[in-house]
Amino acid sequence: MDNKIDLKELGYTDEELFSHIDHSNAESEKITAPRYSYWRSVFRVFFRNKVNIIVLTLLVLVIVFAYVYPSVIGYDATVDPYINLMNSQSKHLNPSKAMELFGRSIHWILGTGGSGQSTWDAMWYGSRISISLAFICAAINMTIGVLLGAVWGFSKRVDAIMMEVYNIIGNVPLILIISVMAMLFSPTFWTMVLAMTVIGWIGIAFFIRTQVVIIRDREYNLASKCLGTSTIKIAMKNILPFMTSVIVTLLATEIPSYISYEVFLSYIGMGMSEMSLGRLIYQSETAMVTPGWEIEFWSPVVIASIITVVLYVVGQNLGDASDPRTHME
Repeated sequence: MDNKIDLKELGYTDEELFSHIDHSNAESEKITAPRYSYWRSVFRVFFRNKVNIIVLTLLVLVIVFAYVYPSVIGYDATVDPYINLMNSQSKHLNPSKAMELFGRSIHWILGTGGSGQSTWDAMWYGSRISISLAFICAAINMTIGVLLGAVWGFSKRVDAIMMEVYNIIGNVPLILIISVMAMLFSPTFWTMVLAMTVIGWIGIAFFIRTQVVIIRDREYNLASKCLGTSTIKIAMKNILPFMTSVIVTLLATEIPSYISYEVFLSYIGMGMSEMSLGRLIYQSETAMVTPGWEIEFWSPVVIASIITVVLYVVGQNLGDASDPRTHME
């Protein structure tokens, strides 16, 4: 059967049936594609997992209580821990007995400590100190480590120098350096920051250097170098953005580790003089084995564990979401 149609039988003119299309070289090179936002895709992948929402909510609540609650109640670290020191009946009380003595209040829901202080108030004030220490140390070490590591891995001249530095001081245990500095200087907050950052960045820098070495000789980096682009600019523009997921994952392990260091040093009596979580655990060590006093010890232990685990889980999952390969649907 002949299926051909005579267009003239439709009653249309050639001008109505056909139209002239101009050719534009500029228009022909335009690619039609959906707009892509890297960080929007990161958060879309991250919040797609309901577990991440729960863990992140828990982290926000912990941070709010640590930073807002002590300020709201006007907690004074020089006065409040010893306000009931002369009252022998206020020491080592469980929650029910503390509320019976002082009245029903949020301050006594975890009872009292060895000085008659509120375990609840002291725990959140100590959390603020420990979290602040971890964030400050992580910010300093990650900034120095990432920037230096990027240049270290890309520049062979810097690599020759830094490898010698790393071989000399990089293998000294960080906990040993922190312990020595805590004994030599007064163990204050900023002394602990100095101790944790004096060589804490070098391990991060070496890790970043190793990652950079893997990708530094790719074609686009060689092309940039041939065109005269500086080493620092190549490292900052071509390499570090490619390693976002690696850096976020590394950060996820660094922040909890500083809290662990602080708690461990305080537990063995070499920690800060400030009332951090580690200091609280150290002071309530005897309560762990005393019947009826256990809550004094386990309260800061549990909150320290929650903070470290939540920070680690959020960081790890955010690092996974930062990998562009997870953005494909």
